Amino acid sequence: MKTKRFIAGAVCPSCGTMDSVRMFRSETERDYRECVECGFSDEMEVNPRLEGNLPEARIAREESILEDHTDIIRFVDEPPVKKQ
Repeated sequence: MKTKRFIAGAVCPSCGTMDSVRMFRSETERDYRECVECGFSDEMEVNPRLEGNLPEARIAREESILEDHTDIIRFVDEPPVKKQ
């Protein structure tokens, strides 16, 4: 049996319950979703227009890691305002 994972923020299309939908991949490499509240289940379809055009995950790449350096920051208090 494959691992079933909950999809955070997902709403069941059948009963409308939030955070009750989990997904899993079958032995045939197809993705399915199911609701633990009402028992709804279906095969998740891949939109062919989006396949291959998905955004990259936001992870740090080696070239984007900043070099180690030190900046000096000075905190300056403003002088008190004299009341006249």
